[in-house]
Amino acid sequence: MKKPAIIFSILLYSLLSQAQNQRYISSNEAVERAVKNNQNVKIANLDADVANANYHQTDAIFLPQITVSYTAMSTNNPLNAFGFLLQQESVTAMDFDPAVLNNPGSRQNYNTQAEAKLPLLNLDMLYARRGAKNQELMYRYKAERTKEYIEFEVRKAYAQLQMAYRSYDILKKSLDDVNTIYQSVSNFYNQGLIQKSDLLNARVQVNTIESALAKAESNIHTASDGLKLLMGEELGSDIYTADPLSYQEQQAGIQTTLSSRSDILAMNKAVEATAMMQKSSTMSYLPRINAFGVYGLNDSEAFKFSNDSYMVGLNVSWTIFAGNQNRSKQKSAVFQHDKMREELDLYIEKEQLELNKTERDLKDAKTDMEKYTASVEQASEALRIMNDRYSEGLVNTTDLLMAQAQLSQQQLLHAQSVMTTNITGAYLSFLSTEKQ
Repeated sequence: MKKPAIIFSILLYSLLSQAQNQRYISSNEAVERAVKNNQNVKIANLDADVANANYHQTDAIFLPQITVSYTAMSTNNPLNAFGFLLQQESVTAMDFDPAVLNNPGSRQNYNTQAEAKLPLLNLDMLYARRGAKNQELMYRYKAERTKEYIEFEVRKAYAQLQMAYRSYDILKKSLDDVNTIYQSVSNFYNQGLIQKSDLLNARVQVNTIESALAKAESNIHTASDGLKLLMGEELGSDIYTADPLSYQEQQAGIQTTLSSRSDILAMNKAVEATAMMQKSSTMSYLPRINAFGVYGLNDSEAFKFSNDSYMVGLNVSWTIFAGNQNRSKQKSAVFQHDKMREELDLYIEKEQLELNKTERDLKDAKTDMEKYTASVEQASEALRIMNDRYSEGLVNTTDLLMAQAQLSQQQLLHAQSVMTTNITGAYLSFLSTEKQ
């Protein structure tokens, strides 16, 4: 009976090992994968590509438009029938017979035509093109800002994963300590040296930490899945391991102004785009000048190409009045430009406020981290003293358990302060990132 049990245990351990496959990843590697595979980054890049395609649609204000067509027609209309003869250059004296003119019968014409239009001067479209270029740059800056934001989110998620592992380690060590205390208390109870309430208090502490340890393990899986989602990976049973949690000093300097940040540059380009559209609507009052040319072939038989003709010309058009449409369009463009300018000013003020607040938050987080560092040292020393006094019978079990719980709490608070400091520092770096 022992052999099947051993085999079953080996298989179970093998399955659990596969289900709990761990893979190490560094924060920089996580950032690189996220920037490459994150869905939000891909969408932002596609928005920029769409804006680029829209901009190149305005190439039409410089390039000719060429259309080629082939048309087959049949008519007994006297006017059109005689026109077919003229186009086919086949008019004879007999065709002027009144009877033939009035009743030409059915006649066919097969027309091959190439038509070209060349813009020469369209000032409204020229400014519209400049506006489209600014919109393209706006989306490029937005894509850059999206990458920066995803990088911050990855560093935040990585810090949370580090915190999950650190919490697990602290609780695991705490559980070992409490189990040792419980064994000591159990021995004292068996010797009749302490009351049963002390034994129960120790058991309650063991159960509490075991429950917290199970939650900490779940938090590791949750944090790992969150990191996978940012990196565009499929969720699975495997989990990532991270570097040990430690304070990360921020290398980037802090900007005093935000004018060179990607999102601010994007909004500036949006303001410039509305300015160009405003000028475009103003230029719509001016005349347009365009050239055109038509080359055609006409034949009375299908798929024969003869009797060519051409026509070229210059067209000057000037819309004097468009039912108040141009005037209203110009007003709308002015209001839109003013609105974008106000939104930009308000956005900069809010972001400057957020930057100043985050600087203060980082200082507070560093202060908390320093205090919790001292508190951990003090709680550790207090637990050592309490252990010595407990072994001498000078303190009760409750005091020893409280000292141990206090150390675990201070260690968790210290780890929390380190994570908060790192996340706040990463956020401050995100807020003060300059466009390179």
